[in-house]
Amino acid sequence: MSFASPLFLAGLVLLVPAIALYVRAERRRARSGTAWAPAALMPSVLPKGAGWRRHVPLAVYAVALAALVVALARPQTTVAVPVEQATVVVVTDRSGSMLATDVAPSRLAAARRAANTFLDTLPRTIRVGAVTFNQTATVLQPPTRDHEAVRASLDAIAAAGSTATGEGLASALALIRSTRRAGAAKPPPSAIVLLSDGKSVRGRDPLVIADEARKAGVPVYAVALGTPTGTITDKTGRIVPVPPDSVTLARIAEITGGQSFTTADAGRLARIYERLGRQVATEKRDREMTNAFAGGALALLAAAALSSLRWFGRFV
Repeated sequence: MSFASPLFLAGLVLLVPAIALYVRAERRRARSGTAWAPAALMPSVLPKGAGWRRHVPLAVYAVALAALVVALARPQTTVAVPVEQATVVVVTDRSGSMLATDVAPSRLAAARRAANTFLDTLPRTIRVGAVTFNQTATVLQPPTRDHEAVRASLDAIAAAGSTATGEGLASALALIRSTRRAGAAKPPPSAIVLLSDGKSVRGRDPLVIADEARKAGVPVYAVALGTPTGTITDKTGRIVPVPPDSVTLARIAEITGGQSFTTADAGRLARIYERLGRQVATEKRDREMTNAFAGGALALLAAAALSSLRWFGRFV
């Protein structure tokens, strides 16, 4: 929780001496009440006191005043609210290494399933685009609210070729820029969800494109898929190791202000995409809680006054 006017919180300090004075007064009252008669005779000469009830109204008044002071400080909390005009581009590696089976049943099949989970999580108001890449990038679907069209385009991906991660990112960034109105004071939120399983060996440097995404305010959520021991068999029958380049993907996410993930489990990949679906569909905003604290303080003041009136026939 944060406060828009934190200086008002200094008022809470005033409650400390007030409470100390009350405690001191109570001790004096207790001593004066026993000074004129032996303790053994007190029950017969004095009626039964109010006991703990006498302190309740004042304690509630103190809490109410503290709540009012906090209300003056304008407390705020950060909440996730739905984004109506967000654009997300899913960028999926389709290089030959995606045929590796270290992620069951294969890396590519796991990526397809995770993408479907991602689309299931997104509200229909979110525009989604799809890009795939091997040594070149291909736009499968420009950003649209027709999520079924995006799903169909991703389901048709076939694995072959080498890896050009930078080209995939550049195509996704171009799609997002095409949805933004020229001269808009604040472009709508957007993000790229990147899945890759190998080191970029073709095209532009992905870190350079990541810096462009940072300048455009587009975070990249990067997922490194596969295990360090993953392999494929090439056309000559040779076994080729295809470990994921998690270091570069983590750096892309760091540069752009996104997040990075590494997984070799199809189930966890689906959970990551489900989580990302919830994240990119909302944005963090400060919500003021002044009314809640002020309303609570008034309710406490009313409760203290009514209890004092009922028990003692007075408001204080």
